[in-house]
Amino acid sequence: MTARLNAAVEEATPAATSPGLRRVLSRPWLRITLRVLVPVAILIAIVARVGAGPFLHGLLSLDGPTVIAAFALTAIATVAAAWRWRLIAGRLGVGIRWSTAIGAYYRSQFVNTVLPGGVVGDVQRAVDHGRTADRMGAAARAVALERLLGQAVQLVLAVVVLGIVGMEFEGVLLPVLGVALTAVVVGGAVTAFASRRVRRALAHEWREVREGLGSVTVCVKAVVASVVVCACHLGTFAIAAVAVGAEVPPLRLLALGMVVLLAASIPFNLGGWGPREGAAGWAFAMAGFGAAAGVSAATLYGVLAFVCFAPAALIVQSAAVLQRRRMRA
Repeated sequence: MTARLNAAVEEATPAATSPGLRRVLSRPWLRITLRVLVPVAILIAIVARVGAGPFLHGLLSLDGPTVIAAFALTAIATVAAAWRWRLIAGRLGVGIRWSTAIGAYYRSQFVNTVLPGGVVGDVQRAVDHGRTADRMGAAARAVALERLLGQAVQLVLAVVVLGIVGMEFEGVLLPVLGVALTAVVVGGAVTAFASRRVRRALAHEWREVREGLGSVTVCVKAVVASVVVCACHLGTFAIAAVAVGAEVPPLRLLALGMVVLLAASIPFNLGGWGPREGAAGWAFAMAGFGAAAGVSAATLYGVLAFVCFAPAALIVQSAAVLQRRRMRA
């Protein structure tokens, strides 16, 4: 959905750059390079600031009880996310079975933890579902809508939480979020006003959103599922913070966790690494708990994500391979 809209904007809007520069900026290798270089630069800056010790401390804080608790929360979050996907896919006429949805979501999350950008797994999920349902467009819209809704709910929760218990962050993050949202809205409005083609594209995208979330019941259920997913991620981060020895009051930890989740959703990351650790170090330092504690907690959080997603993803992939072999036999 977003890719098609971006393409429409690019075609309909007069560019301020030269055709040669536009071709360079639009090349996939450049986007991939940026998605690797940006997080690597952030990680190097963190090591230069606090050293490698916090990363090692986070890795060494991994233990059995922490993994078990994270496994439980990850399972709940994955089931809730798969439920959200099934609701929207069903509305778009490309229903998917529970077992398939949960397995595909586990696999997509695992892929997102090992590849740059954090969206490759979702693309694979959309393509696989589209091939199975023989409706690629509807399957892609279902994945795009459920991810978009999840991000929107997380953003709203972040604004509410930071506005109530994140006093030291609201002076920085809330204005940044406000400026970013205003820029998107104003930029979209100006572009739409200037181009009939973009207006048609926006109208088409809005119809798709209404089609996927047009039912009040479906919308409410999808929002509830998104809240559950966000709560489980916050719980996992809290577990990681406690495991590394960070002594943070619960409400303060809630605000810190929201900052980290916001940073983790930035697409310029290396399997989730980079902005997440940078934001955690900054947030913990701003709150008076030390940058090292934040980096350690974010490191353990990233390790827990990999540990929790990998086994289920491998099982799903192995089952898919065996099924394909049986069909060929």
